[in-house]
Amino acid sequence: MSKKVVAVVGRPNVGKSTFFNVLAGEKISIIKDTPGVTRDRIYADCNWRGTTFQIIDTGGIELDSDDVILKQMKKQATLAIDIADVIVFMVDVKTGITSADEEVAKLLRKTNKPVLVVANKCDKVGEPPPEFYEFYNLGIGEVYPISAGKKLGIGEVLDAIYDLFGGAQYEAEEKESIKVAIIGKPNAGKSSLLNKILNEERVIVSQIAGTTRDAIDTSYENEYGKYIFIDTAGIRRKSKVNEDLEKYSVLKAQSAIDRADVCLLIIDATESVTEQDEKIAGIAHEAGKGIIIVINKWDLIEKETKTLENYKKNVYEKLAYLKYAPIIFISAVTGQRVNKIFELVNEVYENNNLRVPTSMLNDVLSQAVAITQPPSDKGKRLKIYYMTQVKTRPPTFVVFVNDKKLMHFSYLRYLENHLRKQFNFLGTPIKMITRQRNEKSQE
Repeated sequence: MSKKVVAVVGRPNVGKSTFFNVLAGEKISIIKDTPGVTRDRIYADCNWRGTTFQIIDTGGIELDSDDVILKQMKKQATLAIDIADVIVFMVDVKTGITSADEEVAKLLRKTNKPVLVVANKCDKVGEPPPEFYEFYNLGIGEVYPISAGKKLGIGEVLDAIYDLFGGAQYEAEEKESIKVAIIGKPNAGKSSLLNKILNEERVIVSQIAGTTRDAIDTSYENEYGKYIFIDTAGIRRKSKVNEDLEKYSVLKAQSAIDRADVCLLIIDATESVTEQDEKIAGIAHEAGKGIIIVINKWDLIEKETKTLENYKKNVYEKLAYLKYAPIIFISAVTGQRVNKIFELVNEVYENNNLRVPTSMLNDVLSQAVAITQPPSDKGKRLKIYYMTQVKTRPPTFVVFVNDKKLMHFSYLRYLENHLRKQFNFLGTPIKMITRQRNEKSQE
């Protein structure tokens, strides 16, 4: 059974993101006193009285704005309202009813869905301030006083939501989804790709750099499996990261990589690999994540003989440490080869989780040593006793030797390449550790 959905809506800066973060139990939405900071729908799970439901934080609704971002914020909020089972309409008791509140109320009355009016910033315990009662004039129903910042009155709102659900239990998905982070510099086409996959305008897409500031989770299922796509804010060069907001976005992108199973590194075909791309790729590589290099906007490139092969060669030259990562050429706008991404995601995910039996590993190790003898130094030759895999995500192998000082990095790389040849490991980094016999494990 699918989880119920609660959308938190209202005009900008009434405290929606603070309320959302309290329910989610962590700082998921960016909180800053700047209109338009939370611009896309942000999803998280909340559990109350044994019932798990999904909450959506939305950008503030500005109904009569000509601003392109504010117009799209209204569109995103409307989409959230459409898929919600219960709507939390948040208002600010300190500013009272505004014309924007009245317009939002008019919009919500047309939905025929249960709406809770939540008056935020009632910061004192006990009887709410006199200004609180004017919100009954919105004609929607019961009004709940809360202070999201001080976490007052939250339980009463959750009880009301629970009652509107009928108190039923809603189970999470039975099968674990593959978590896919869409990473890359601003305007590489990350949000456009997600929108094409979902066939809806799930994430705001515009030509303004840095439009997607939050990392946004979206559940998705098709014939290939179940996925959670994490659309991250584009990571800028450090010299360009001057605002607190941008710094927070970088941290959220890094956090999204940490949570992901597989990362889609989106590269703009018209710009090729940039220094920013290298840094972003390095974060995912160091985190041990499965990686797929996605060359977007391929439809804008004029094709000649070996254009694709030459482009791929150039990518691997600049991202030499990612030669294990497959490259796919797509167009998020036309949908060219977008479906092929799912097959690669599944394969890379399996490889990142692959565990090789020790007996099989040592058969391969013996073969590798027979082909190329281990190095020696000053008459002392490296002896390799055996190899074992100690973990996955990424696959991590320990090679036990007589003297680890004799293990040259080039021979360790040779063993890694031999493992890749035998077991594929497409799209996943491999970690190789050298240890002397009887040396205490640090894993």
